[in-house]
Amino acid sequence: MSCTSSSTLIFSRSRESRNSGTSLFQYNGLKLLEATQLGLASLDIKGFVATSAKCGKIKAVASPTVSSPKRETDPKKRIVITGMGLVSVFGSDINTYYNKLLDGVSGITPIDRFDTSDFSVKIAGQIRDFSSEGYINAKDDRRLDDCWRYCLVAGKKALDDATLGKQLLADTAMDKTRMGVLVGSAMGGFTSFNNGVEALVLKGHKKITPFFIPYAIANMGSALLAIDTGFMGPTYSIAAACATSNHCFIAAANHIRQGEEDVMVAGATNATITPLGLGGLIACIAVSKRNNEPHKASRPWDRNRDGLVVGEGAGVLIMESMEHAMKRGAKVYAEYLGGAATCDAHHMTDPRPDGFGVSSCIVKGLQDAGVAPEEVNYVNAHATSTPAGDLAEVNAIKKVFKNTSELKMNGTKSMIGHGLGAAGGLEAIATIKAINTGWLHPTINQYDLEPNVTIDTVPNVKKQHQVNVAISNSFGFGGHNSVVVFAPFSP
Repeated sequence: MSCTSSSTLIFSRSRESRNSGTSLFQYNGLKLLEATQLGLASLDIKGFVATSAKCGKIKAVASPTVSSPKRETDPKKRIVITGMGLVSVFGSDINTYYNKLLDGVSGITPIDRFDTSDFSVKIAGQIRDFSSEGYINAKDDRRLDDCWRYCLVAGKKALDDATLGKQLLADTAMDKTRMGVLVGSAMGGFTSFNNGVEALVLKGHKKITPFFIPYAIANMGSALLAIDTGFMGPTYSIAAACATSNHCFIAAANHIRQGEEDVMVAGATNATITPLGLGGLIACIAVSKRNNEPHKASRPWDRNRDGLVVGEGAGVLIMESMEHAMKRGAKVYAEYLGGAATCDAHHMTDPRPDGFGVSSCIVKGLQDAGVAPEEVNYVNAHATSTPAGDLAEVNAIKKVFKNTSELKMNGTKSMIGHGLGAAGGLEAIATIKAINTGWLHPTINQYDLEPNVTIDTVPNVKKQHQVNVAISNSFGFGGHNSVVVFAPFSP
């Protein structure tokens, strides 16, 4: 099995980049330097002045100024979601997954994949009874890292859901050079990497399998999906820690908006519940040690939270130009309106406590989507159950959304744990299901809410809620922030 990737770069000066757009501030750290021109002009943040590059306090923060946001109307550039696929702690069926979330079921259990007797953390959102039957042949299934098994199953399920399965594609004249794959991973084939190192240390380099490098590198999920489907459009991977999925959605959408592609398979996959993965997270002092109460361990915004609970899986969307989807009569789950990515530029693992990097990311995401803050009434939050991260995110949300009386915010990770790179994919599916069903899943384990959390977190019991516009947040180590915006589809 082989895969060759090709890429071309052409650079030119853009008149538009010099002469049009909204003026936003450019920072060195967070010290104001000069105004710079950006190409979209619907929202503008004014008044941000910080005291240092190491997360000084914000002296003045003005409300985002709304100037008649305008959504995309060109059917070639409007992007719709026509398929969804996942592998989760609740299985690989979308409806089963969301019903478990609506029922407030926790998927956090004691780890039994390996001996945890010497580990201080013994719980995770571990996937059990996973089957790839019908999606991966037996020989490849034995060799593949779980990361790529999850990717292939989620990706192919999404394509089947979009009526773009392999047999259908073979029987139609769709242009596969205009169909690409962008499924990222925060860690790549972690089990393959672990096994390769173990073989080197215990047996010497001659005992390292020839599959070590191919199955360890982070782009292989996208490559394998492209090989299986014959998609010849842009096929690569993005690694942005726990913000990976959203970065992939944003990049995939841009390929369609620019007129390069008709269809993009986008999302992320992760399988890091291994001795090395768990040990590394323990070393980061990032993981809950509530081993005696695994179902209560992940508790975003609760005052007694003590860290994240690691999860795993894959979440994949089929993103398609509205024109292409309508021509082939595809069903549409939701519309992708836009998204944005920023960096905290603050610390490797800790978020900016003032939430400035996140708030600016939300504003840019709404700007890209052509959405005013008051149109948003649902936030699927990153909400990892870490002491610092949860409040930083809330601070950011409250800066952007001045009136939160109608805003609902929930934390999917309270039930499935933190899927790392795959988290945003799994949460995007939960967000779209909320749009489709009119029901928001609860944030479980809300017993003693932080007093600063004044937004409705949908505590412990699901709520009926008609979603107007939703955002899904994902943030990662390194200060990577990402926001994607979804809404009900209206032709």
